Order: sequence, then structure tokens, then C-alpha cells
Amino acid sequence: MPYKLNVNGHTSTVDAPADMPLLWVLRDMLDLRGTKYGCGIGQCGACTVHLGGQPVRACLTPLSLVKDQPITTLEGLSPDGTHPVQLAWQEIDVPQCGYCQAGQMMTAAALLAKNPKPADKDIDAAMTGNLCRCGTYTRIRAAVHKAAELASVGATKVPAAANRNQE
Repeated sequence: MPYKLNVNGHTSTVDAPADMPLLWVLRDMLDLRGTKYGCGIGQCGACTVHLGGQPVRACLTPLSLVKDQPITTLEGLSPDGTHPVQLAWQEIDVPQCGYCQAGQMMTAAALLAKNPKPADKDIDAAMTGNLCRCGTYTRIRAAVHKAAELASVGATKVPAAANRNQE
């Protein structure tokens, strides 16, 4: 059945079964590979995307539930990697293996959209359910605080990694 989707501000039509998980539509049909498959049962958070501005597990969200709600993936936070969460993740050097980080960043972005100055307890509560096998939780919390700081001053800049490549 054809579905018209608004993904990262772009309209796409996909022909897929109603029960196909959004994760596979994004990765296999729309070639958006930032959203990761982790567990397939919604327990790890690697597949987190925003649906209508709310974080959801794409592995559990059937295409039929999307309806006309906008979908945002990691690729849609910023076209050039200058979203405060992306900048903070780079500055704090959060990833170790990096596999869970897309889901971590999407959850952090949703938290900051609702609570621009979260306390540690707010961050811990929001990030619960996003698993990191490498145990970078302290850096994740520091990056959320840094992203809040960057967002409060309206910071967008060339990512540090891009600066290093130009030197």
C-alpha cells in the first residue's frame, strides 16, 4: 500500500505493508542509515527517531501508525551537523563504538526541545532505555548539558571535526 511520508522535511511515497516497522522503511526504502537496528524489541533505543516531535522506537512503530506525522531522523536534526546536540557530542567526544549514538542523540534532542535546561535527574530519566554497551553514560550526560548550553546561546558553528580537516 502506498504511504506518503514527511521525513526530515521532504515528502516521499513508499509502497510497503502497513505492519512494516518504520525502521526498515527508513533504512531500506529511503536509504537513511543513521537510524540503527539494535534489538528489534524496543529495549535498546538505537532506532529512536522523532515522530510528530516525540521520540519513538522505529523498530516497534508500524508504518500504519505514522499517518501524517512528520518524521525526523538523525540526518534531519541538521543538514550540516550543526545542531547543538551534534556539536556537543563531537566536543565531548561521546562515542566509543558509536553504534547507539544516533538513538542517544535523538532522545537528547527530544529532551532539550521540552526541557532546555535539564538537571542530571531529568537527563537520567529521559535517557533511561537508551543502552550504551560501551558505558559512555557520563559523557552522554555531559554532552546533553553542553548541548543545552550551546542551544541557549543559539550556537551553530562548523563542527570541530570539519575544522581539523581544514588544517
